[in-house]
Amino acid sequence: MTELQIAGIFIAILLAMILMRIPIGISLIAVSFGGLWSMFNWNIAWGSLGIVPYSFANSWVLSSIPAFLFMGFICYHTRLTQGLFNAAQIWLSSLPGGLAIASVFGCAGFAAVTGSSVACSAAMGKIAVPEMVRHRYSPELATGTVAAAGTIGALIPPSILMILYGIISRQSVSALFLGGLVVGVITLVAYIVLILVRVKMNPDLAPPVQISATRAEKIKALGQTWPVLLIVIGVFAGLFGGAFTPTEAGAIGAMLSTIVALLYRTLTFKALRMAITETLTTTAALLIIAVGASLLTRFLALSGIGDALSDAILGFGAAPLLIMIGIVCVYLALGMMLEPVGAMLLTLPIVLPIVEETGYSLLWFGVVLVKLLEIGMITPPMGMNVFVIKGVVGNTASLSTIFKGVFWFVIVDLLIVAALIAVPDIVMFLPDWVGR
Repeated sequence: MTELQIAGIFIAILLAMILMRIPIGISLIAVSFGGLWSMFNWNIAWGSLGIVPYSFANSWVLSSIPAFLFMGFICYHTRLTQGLFNAAQIWLSSLPGGLAIASVFGCAGFAAVTGSSVACSAAMGKIAVPEMVRHRYSPELATGTVAAAGTIGALIPPSILMILYGIISRQSVSALFLGGLVVGVITLVAYIVLILVRVKMNPDLAPPVQISATRAEKIKALGQTWPVLLIVIGVFAGLFGGAFTPTEAGAIGAMLSTIVALLYRTLTFKALRMAITETLTTTAALLIIAVGASLLTRFLALSGIGDALSDAILGFGAAPLLIMIGIVCVYLALGMMLEPVGAMLLTLPIVLPIVEETGYSLLWFGVVLVKLLEIGMITPPMGMNVFVIKGVVGNTASLSTIFKGVFWFVIVDLLIVAALIAVPDIVMFLPDWVGR
C-alpha cells in the first residue's frame, strides 16, 4: 500500500471520527499518530508525538492566547462591559431599531476586550435581549441581532482565531489584527444599515422607544464606558503604535483589566477564580486542537497527499477566482458542522499551499477565512452562537425564530465576503499603510 493510499484511509477515518462527535483534538492526534505508525514505524510516530507538540507550543506568540483570554474573562465576570450597552441604549434609542443598533455597538465594544464570539453573544444576550423584548421588539430581530453581532468578536482585535492563523501561516499577527479591524468595522456598519432598512420597511419589528435622559445623564452614561475604553486604548494604542508585541499586549491587557476591575470594585474572589478557571480550560482545549493540527500537518507532509491534492486542484487550470470561490464554499459548508478553531486547523495544511499558488496574499486570506468561519457560527445546523442565545433567552424565542432572525445578517455577510474577494485592498490597505 502506497503512502498516498494510507493517507487517504486515515483522512476517511478522521472524517468518520468527527461525524461520530469524537472531540476534534483527540481525533487529529489519534489519526496522525496512527498514520505515521502505519507509514513508517512506532519509533517515528512516537517521536513525532514528542517533538511536534513541543515545537508548536514553543512559539512565543502563542502565550498571548491565555493572556487575551484572561483579559476577556475578567471583563466578562466583573461586568466591565455592561456600561457600553447602557450608553449606546441612551444615545441611540430614538433611531429606528435603536436598541438593536445599541446591541451591535455593545457587541463591538465587548469584542475589543474578548476576541470570542461565544462570550460576546452570551454576555450581550443576557443584557440586550431582555431589554429589547421588554420594549416589544420582535424576538426574531432581538435574538438574531445579538447572535449575528456576536460574530464581530473574532474580527475586531484581539482575535484568538487570527493569533492561531498567524502562528500556523507565519503571518504578522499585528497585521492580521489591522485587517480584521477593517472588516469588523465594515460588518458593524452593514449590520446597522440592515437593521435601519428592515425596521423602516416593517416598523412592527421594533416599535419606537423613547428613553428620556437629560444631557447630564447622557454624559454620565458615556462615563460608564471608561473601563473598556481604558483597556482598549492602553492595549491597542501600544500594539499598533509599535510600543509592544502582540504577546506583550496580551500581558498588558490582562494586567489592565485586573487593575480596572479593582478600581471599579467588581473584582471578587469568585469572579477571579472563574476567570482563571475558564482561561485555563479554554487554553488547554485550544492547545490540544492546535497540537493535533500540527501533527496532521506533519503526517500530510510526509505522506505527500497535501501536495497531491494541491497539484490536482491547480491542475484543472481553473482561474484563481474560481478556486477561491470553491474554497469559500468548502468553508461555508464546514462552518455548518464544525466549530471555527477545528474547521480552520483541520484544513489549513491543505488549503494554504493552494492559496499561495494561486497568488493570493496569505494575510488577506487569513482575514477572509475568519469572516467565513464566523458566518458558520450563525448558520444551521450547528450555529454555535444561535445555541448560545437560545440558552440565554430560554423560552423567549425558539431555535427556528433565532435562525430566522440571523438569515438577513448571513446574506449581508456573504455580500461582504464577495466584496473582500472582488477588492482585496479592503483588507490590505490598513496593514500596508501602517507597515510603510
